[in-house]
Amino acid sequence: MSAIPSVNLEDFISGDKKRKEKFIKEIGSAFEDIGFVALSGHFLSEKLVEDLYTEIKNFFNLPQEVKDKYEIPDIGGQRGYTSFGKEHAKGRKEGDLKEFWHFGQYVENNPKLEKAYPPNVMVEELDHFDETGKKTYKMLEKTAKYVLRALALHLDLDETYFDEYIKNGNSILRPIHYPPIKEEPKNAVRAAAHGDINLITLLMGAHGKGLQVKNHEGEWVDAIAKPDQLMINVGDMLSRLTNNKLKSTIHQVVNPPKELWGTSRYSVPFFMHPISEMPLNCLENCVDDEHPKQFEDITAGDFLHERLIDLGLIKK
Repeated sequence: MSAIPSVNLEDFISGDKKRKEKFIKEIGSAFEDIGFVALSGHFLSEKLVEDLYTEIKNFFNLPQEVKDKYEIPDIGGQRGYTSFGKEHAKGRKEGDLKEFWHFGQYVENNPKLEKAYPPNVMVEELDHFDETGKKTYKMLEKTAKYVLRALALHLDLDETYFDEYIKNGNSILRPIHYPPIKEEPKNAVRAAAHGDINLITLLMGAHGKGLQVKNHEGEWVDAIAKPDQLMINVGDMLSRLTNNKLKSTIHQVVNPPKELWGTSRYSVPFFMHPISEMPLNCLENCVDDEHPKQFEDITAGDFLHERLIDLGLIKK
């Protein structure tokens, strides 16, 4: 496959049976073939997108000493600010050429999870940063819920199979700033080749060249969304759950041509995570003689912990 397929979520929620079935077939096939789709018809308004980019640019333009006070020790970067070059891809030592922020779950009616998750970090210097981040988080979470409902039907599960696991899930909204490149990087890129940890990722800001996806032939394919589209991909948790029926595809963000080194890049992925107790045991209907079980049983929480160690965000 040499291009990323496009789908429209409005087909799924239209109330029209044929349009709904069309969406399920299209997104299911795309996630089996390459693990990525470009999705329109989501719940983000143009104004909310504009407001978010304004706020994240305002934050990353703050003096470094101001940003540094929002880097919270001992929580593996799960909330607040993570400074430039701190995260690296699994198996690499070179830090990625990025800094980022994390908004986490806004827990509803679950005191146990409120205590379990780190609290969100409030930015004193910007009046609308926190509120805009929360609104964006909620709209992306809503979009992800319907995408997962479509995938549940594709997998011959109940439509609401994922609902109980993603309610109050440990999802993360990550505004990323890739600063201008000031000198020749030594083996470092903006985001080295990796697979995502979570169930699915919804990415804002894939509107120019940079994001690349590795197809089954081992070729790198440019993943460029239209202005009204989100790029959505399968994460490792969903790949494990489906015994690799739905593919968690390796992707990267490459450095721009040298003439564009002086420019920043911003992107905003939403990592849809379930609650920690969700079992990622391979679904029975994804295992047969031709497709033997590929993964050991594990919970989402234990799998996340293992991967955060791999990424260098927490210590063993």
